[in-house]
Amino acid sequence: MLLAAVSARSAALEHLAGHARRDALPSYLRTCQCHERGCRWHPRHRGCAGPVHLLLARERSGRLWRLADACTACASVTAQAAVVPETFLPATVASSDSTTRRRKRRPEGPGDQIRVREMLSYLASALPSHTGAAARLLAVQCALRMDSEGKIQMPAGLLHSLRLGRNLLPWSELEQARWLRRTPATPGSADRVAGAQILDGGLFAQRPARPDRRSAADWALRTARGSRVGSDDPSLRLTALCLATHTDFPTGRGCADMDRIARECGLVSETLFPALDQLVTFLASWSMALASGDLHWELQPKGNQNQRAASRPEALENPAS
Repeated sequence: MLLAAVSARSAALEHLAGHARRDALPSYLRTCQCHERGCRWHPRHRGCAGPVHLLLARERSGRLWRLADACTACASVTAQAAVVPETFLPATVASSDSTTRRRKRRPEGPGDQIRVREMLSYLASALPSHTGAAARLLAVQCALRMDSEGKIQMPAGLLHSLRLGRNLLPWSELEQARWLRRTPATPGSADRVAGAQILDGGLFAQRPARPDRRSAADWALRTARGSRVGSDDPSLRLTALCLATHTDFPTGRGCADMDRIARECGLVSETLFPALDQLVTFLASWSMALASGDLHWELQPKGNQNQRAASRPEALENPAS
């Protein structure tokens, strides 16, 4: 089917406009292409003069269309040609740039590390003190990945990364704490997705946009992975995550109140110290200032995680003293 004249003209203009957008040159590089070709596109005249314009010309009854830069003098004597208004191209480029800006949205609020630190602090108050480490790691992911209605869908791959798999105990702990309620799986997805409804009303006041919260959840997942910590023990992975949220990564050193770290990990000091000793691939050293109760540590340098063991300070040989 042949296109109508109006449709053919629109199709041709659209095609040429694409070339104009892709091949646009800065104004200082534009020259009269008609003059470069010996001014063969028009009758002879006195010579090139005036600003360079984008010229659209038609030849051979519309079978050939030409889009080229031409000076004002050449454009004025070229038959079946029209100057493309300069305002068309900048408008198109601006629209393209605005689309790019929308796609590359900037994160809102604090970064991933601070967001996870604030979430661990919140969960330390929202969850019972006896909540296990696996349940707390699960709660971090659920809280940061929930949608605006408090619903959460946890794919099987994500549960595998949390080292939960088919382990239902962490879910049961959070249900018993009335922090969430598991929702029935949709037919055919029972083995692939675990769904839940968040019941903690305080989480609905989170200001960060969901993409930013999901980014923080991914950061927490990577930071607490077993290969980096050197163990799949959820208590050790949660302890490493808590320490990481209080670490200055440019220096690899961190400092925080010992009671706060223990509370966020659901531990007491008697069990926190052995956990720090076991993080041999994560911590290079740790110590505690007995006077202030501050915990100090240094992370293992990258590429040296399997060579150094965490050193226990002499001041803590008898923590009860």
